[in-house]
Amino acid sequence: MDDYTNSNLVSESKVPEVTLGFWIIKIAATTLGETGGDTVTMTLNWGYLAGTCLFLAAMIVLVAAQIRASKFHPVLYWATIVASTTFGTTMADFADRSLGIGYTGGSTLLLACLVLVLGLWYRAEGTISVNSVSSPRVEAFYWGAITFSQTLGTALGDWIADTGDMGYRGGALIFAAGLAVIAALYVWTRISRVTLFWIAFILTRPLGATVGDFLDKPLDHGGLALSRPLASAVIAAFMVVCLLLIPQRAGQHPGGHAAERA
Repeated sequence: MDDYTNSNLVSESKVPEVTLGFWIIKIAATTLGETGGDTVTMTLNWGYLAGTCLFLAAMIVLVAAQIRASKFHPVLYWATIVASTTFGTTMADFADRSLGIGYTGGSTLLLACLVLVLGLWYRAEGTISVNSVSSPRVEAFYWGAITFSQTLGTALGDWIADTGDMGYRGGALIFAAGLAVIAALYVWTRISRVTLFWIAFILTRPLGATVGDFLDKPLDHGGLALSRPLASAVIAAFMVVCLLLIPQRAGQHPGGHAAERA
């Protein structure tokens, strides 16, 4: 999803082309992040702080590897996404519950951080298109925005599911409906594709969070009470199958050849 149209000046990005397959794998990754994060913090009883530190360390290592890579590597990219989404799960839980700022406070703070990162990115580059991710500085902005959007999505998902009478199924339906609206706007309007991408990216996180919670939360809390490790293993296997069957192509960004000639 990008507003650029000059196909004569195009080179490969280091992130995948945004297709239907991208969104399928993204939702699976966010669901895995929810069940995987809960496996470490709750099932293994590490607690939110230790879990957050563990996944933060993993994410830093993978982001560094992603930035150092010379081209798009599907396994590395999606491993980094999974690390960011598990970190988002544990970080949001730590902020909401251990720090006691609540879902409203946590969501507001994370939204402000995301807007700040996107604003700095736009000021520095003149765009926040994912198709422009081709340099270390842009990648730093990209992964910062990804991390805050993942964490914000977790907080939003928990906020909707745990407050009122919506429950996890109701929360999943709300976010799925939101994504359906975004898809309709993409097909039938001229609204900025970049804007629609980031809204959709944020909404897929709470959708995955609510689906993950629905799978592993107790029956009396509206869930299916499945084993978190088992649910995580099944979702991880599904992601591997998707990576094998769905074509993984690098996105494109304009101006690449011009930059090479300069």
